[in-house]
Amino acid sequence: MSDARRLISAAMDRFGARVHAVSADRWSSPTPCAEWSVRDLVAHMVFEHRWAPHVLAGEAMDEVGERYDGDLVGDDPVRGWDEAARLSRPAWCDSAAQVHTSFGWLAVEEYAVQMLVDLTVHEWDLARGAGLHEHLDPEAVEEALAYISSDPIMLTGPGLFASVVEPRSDDPQDRLLALVGRRP
Repeated sequence: MSDARRLISAAMDRFGARVHAVSADRWSSPTPCAEWSVRDLVAHMVFEHRWAPHVLAGEAMDEVGERYDGDLVGDDPVRGWDEAARLSRPAWCDSAAQVHTSFGWLAVEEYAVQMLVDLTVHEWDLARGAGLHEHLDPEAVEEALAYISSDPIMLTGPGLFASVVEPRSDDPQDRLLALVGRRP
């Protein structure tokens, strides 16, 4: 695996483009993420990207605390995402060597690939829930697939993903989605 930080900005752009494409009548639509609507999924990503700058600056999770708990998107999920992305993007360029996450202290490169997995898989979830095209960036898929394939804790440890399902083909996107319990 390469340093996924180089892919984060483009992944944020792709996710943001999907957020901007959600029609007003789809914000409450279900997504492949159990119990999350389209709005809930975007709120999750807003949360991740609001606290990412703190973590990337070397703050431990307890220092970040609960400042981003609660509703961060209000009645405008698009604005919520845009603000979170604006704050998160520059932090990836000048980050600490190690970051503190729910998995403990990690090399920033590992945190970056975890965030890339989150952006890529949730981009597909958002597309599915909002009725948008579901094709993902091949380079992001390959990087995410390599990581998920080599790190079973992401699949079985904290319950971040649904159970693995049988892929419908050997296509890398199908394989990635199947590993995180999605059925394209």
